[in-house]
Amino acid sequence: MTVLHLADETEAADLAAFLSRLLHYDRGAAVRLQAAGTALAVFGRPPSFEVLAVRAVRLAKPYEKGLDVTLDVTVSAGEFLESVDERGGTAAVPAAVTGPPWAGVLPPRVGWQPVPGLPAPDALRATVAAAVTEFRSRTEELAPEGRTRPELDRIGRDIWSREIGPTGLPVRAVHAAQSLGFLRPGTDPADTALLSSGAWLRLRTPYGSVAVRRAGLGSLGVSVR
Repeated sequence: MTVLHLADETEAADLAAFLSRLLHYDRGAAVRLQAAGTALAVFGRPPSFEVLAVRAVRLAKPYEKGLDVTLDVTVSAGEFLESVDERGGTAAVPAAVTGPPWAGVLPPRVGWQPVPGLPAPDALRATVAAAVTEFRSRTEELAPEGRTRPELDRIGRDIWSREIGPTGLPVRAVHAAQSLGFLRPGTDPADTALLSSGAWLRLRTPYGSVAVRRAGLGSLGVSVR
């Protein structure tokens, strides 16, 4: 079994926290792992938000297994979490699983350009808080017989599909970043950016990124790997 040596205990703890959050939204979650050199990228898709989440993890030494110098495999998030040894700073790569459709279509690696107009992290968090409050208020106003799943979904789509100013970034992507621990209180605005490449938008923070496909742009910028 391949064992990854993480840079330190903090990296191991953050990886475990990310996997735990993914499993909170989907107990059967899978993650795609890509490692090269001293970097490991962990991709996941929490279904509630319809975004791709990416957690970059530093490795203590370059990935190498026999003649292979790169790792690219889709595994069970639960099994991967169980293998994380926070004190030892290691994680074992479980057996590969048949990946869900999203695992075959990832954002491009290059070609990202900055998108202006992204509010500061505190303002983004305030936007999410206001959206959550509005959702609760609107659902509470419904008569009991009107609180059907289709109606709740309709209200949710109305709120979470709204865009952040002129950026094109939907509020649900910011909500995902906060819920996954990427948009933490006190995050320095200088360390947060919105980037675009083809049909993709990516909200990047020091703790991870969320990527989302922009509607109406077809299959531009898709990387099938």
